[in-house]
Amino acid sequence: MALKSTVFKAELQVNDMDRHYYAAHTLTLARHPSETDERMMVRLLAFAFHADERMVFGKGLSDDDEPDLWQKDFTGAIEQWVEVGLPDERRLRKAAGRAAQVVVYAYGERAVDVWWSANQSALARLRNLVVYRLPAATTAGATALIERTMQLQFTLTDGEAWLGRGETMVPIERVALSG
Repeated sequence: MALKSTVFKAELQVNDMDRHYYAAHTLTLARHPSETDERMMVRLLAFAFHADERMVFGKGLSDDDEPDLWQKDFTGAIEQWVEVGLPDERRLRKAAGRAAQVVVYAYGERAVDVWWSANQSALARLRNLVVYRLPAATTAGATALIERTMQLQFTLTDGEAWLGRGETMVPIERVALSG
């Protein structure tokens, strides 16, 4: 019998002063049986950085044709395609042909270094690709906030971000590798 996804609920208050975007989002995160807590929280952080009424979680791990998150315009054209982890270069090329912008949130310390050095030159040709690295301290801090039902606040101002629950706020660092 196949294992089922574990469902997490999040009330995410986004205060993005850099984009002048302020909204509350009620999110349902289905953590695939093969997905770690860290990866799930990276998906949540990616959502927070790109929060929009039309940004939705894709099928991700369970479907090769969908990203972890995406945003489509009202005609169905893909505005943003967001990948989490260390995606294959071919997958990113395909995404770059389908979407106006492709964003990768890479995490995993040394694995990111290996992946980036192997793919950097090929990915540099994709003009609509942005790659961010999330340091281990960032993903560990976000992962420490996990509960089955979460009430989280995300604040972004002057490029500095924080994620918090109640009185606990953790700094969120994203380092641009390209774009």
